[in-house]
Formats: sequence, structure tokens, C-alpha cells
Amino acid sequence: MTYLAARRIRNYLVAGGVPPPLRDNVVMQGTSDTPATETADQYKARLGSYVRGKDPIAMQREAPRTLANLIEGAPDEMLDRRAAPGKWSVRAILAHLAEDELVSSWRYRQMIEHSGATLPGFDQDEWARLGDYDSWTPREALEMFRLLREANLRMLARLSPEERQRYGIHAERGRITVEDLARHMAAHDVNHINQVRRSLELQEAPA
Repeated sequence: MTYLAARRIRNYLVAGGVPPPLRDNVVMQGTSDTPATETADQYKARLGSYVRGKDPIAMQREAPRTLANLIEGAPDEMLDRRAAPGKWSVRAILAHLAEDELVSSWRYRQMIEHSGATLPGFDQDEWARLGDYDSWTPREALEMFRLLREANLRMLARLSPEERQRYGIHAERGRITVEDLARHMAAHDVNHINQVRRSLELQEAPA
């Protein structure tokens, strides 16, 4: 773990580990390569298809390794390049995954400790600005994501069936359980892994 990654985690914990009450972008317009006309319901259905009939915990465990394999050996200029104006680079996607896992850490624990808790959303593009995602190294972002994910998987493995059904009220999605959030995060991983893979493949393709 790098010094900067450790410092970012420590700063969040010193601040109480509670994300500011901003707003989630339900349709990932800053990062998605799907049509801008995709509705929230279409986005939800697409993510649902990624985890249907699969083990979301196994998927979550594999995601950091998949991303590490994808970016291994990729030069910085490939990781920095945006597919189009307004889109995120691979570097920014990795930073987003790390900070979104941080948010999920808090959400899981709020639901378990206070079932029925309100779960504020957040504006992912504002977080990208505040976090200066372009200043992160891809390996630093991936390491932060991996460590936070490992902590969450360790916690999830210890939960009872009753604890997995505890819930919160999300600002946009309404009632979600701990189990629902685990499935959503596995699908969220796939969404961004696909974006990283496409971005790198397009850059490698002959002109």
C-alpha cells in the first residue's frame, strides 16, 4: 500500500468515515459508454443482468484481480486518455471504484447497526473534482479499492442471515438490504470493468 493511499484512508477515518450528503448519479453519465438516453430503469436492468444467477461475493472478490490484469503493462498515456469529452479515463474510473467502495463501507455498516437508516446519495462527478482523480496513480487507486473491498468482504462473511436482510432507505433507490447492496456492487464492478476493457482495446486497435 502506498503512502498516499494510506493517508487518504486515514483522513477519511479521522473525519468520521461518513461521506457528505450529496447525490448519486443513478445513470453513470460521466463514465458510461452507453447512450446518454439510457434511463435509470434501463441502467438498473442492465446491472441486474450482470449478476443474475451468479455469486456476487465471488464476483466482488475477483474484481480487483481482473482490473490489475487489465492495466498491467499499460502505459500511463493509455490510462489517462478519455474516450470522449466528458468521459472518464481509466485512471479516473479506478479512483471512482476506490471511493465508491468507501461509500459502500459506510452504507453496509449503517444498515447493519441501524436497520432502516437513511442513506444519502452523492454526486460522483463532484467527488471526482474534489478528489482530483487525475492526480491519482492507477496503482494507488487500485490498491485502495482492493484493501477496502477486502475489509468489506471480511465483514460480509461474518454476517448472519438476519443481518444480511437489514436495510436502509437510499435517496434514489428506496429500500435496499445489505444483500441488495452487495449484489449492486458486484454489478457496478462489471460495468466499470467493461468500460476499462473497451477503453484499452479501442486504443490498441489499429487506426
